Amino acid sequence: MDLGIRGKTAVVTGGAGGMGRHITRMLLEEGVQVVMVDLDKDDLDDAAAWLPEGLPRPLTVACDLSSDAAAQDLAATVADLAGEVDILVSGAGITGATGPFHEISDDDWVEAINTNLLSAVRVTRAFLPSLRHGGWGRIVYINSEDAVQPYDDELPYCASKAGLLSFARGLARSYADEGLLINSVSPAFVETPMTDKMMEKRADEKGTSFDEAVESFLAEERPYMELGRRGQPEEVAAVVVFLCSALASFVNGANYRVDAGSVAGL
Repeated sequence: MDLGIRGKTAVVTGGAGGMGRHITRMLLEEGVQVVMVDLDKDDLDDAAAWLPEGLPRPLTVACDLSSDAAAQDLAATVADLAGEVDILVSGAGITGATGPFHEISDDDWVEAINTNLLSAVRVTRAFLPSLRHGGWGRIVYINSEDAVQPYDDELPYCASKAGLLSFARGLARSYADEGLLINSVSPAFVETPMTDKMMEKRADEKGTSFDEAVESFLAEERPYMELGRRGQPEEVAAVVVFLCSALASFVNGANYRVDAGSVAGL
């Protein structure tokens, strides 16, 4: 299927992560020029090397989006390397502090909000002039089931993702008449380095194997995931890339849940 985005240019933040790699791969397969962005250059090099042979190579830029100046510098660097940007996939994020509410400090809250919400605000602000340039554009934010179904042991993450969802929905009203469409994708318990760390911690705490930790987590913490397994990053990437495409020309302000039914409400 031709997604109608051959020749476009995309920036993918959090590009070295599990989902970022697959999003990059699928965009490259569609003929999109991709700039992968993440904190660590070595991680970016590893992610680029992971991509199948025969695909065009992505451009890579290491950047810490914890300040507006860094985001603006990133936009300038991308402009020099790749020209105007048509697609932004904002996927930079962390789990942050977990545990009982009374044990989580202000600094923990600030870290989660700064990374999961404000980094998306900054990168959007930095690339907005480019995204608005041609009367066609896409922004996709990588969110989480936690935005609408919060869990009491990871409240900073949940609140930051709820803020990101609200930001994306509100922003979608601002530029649609210019052809810039803005949406979110909310996965649940996808097999990534982030959830691997969660399960390693759970296995240590319970004295079980990694696989047993996954099984007990699904049974006890995610009972509505009817498929009974972790999601695969490529399953999320497929939805993200669709929303980046010309085929999603009547989708704006939406939140696509890729969660095997994990969210219990409507």
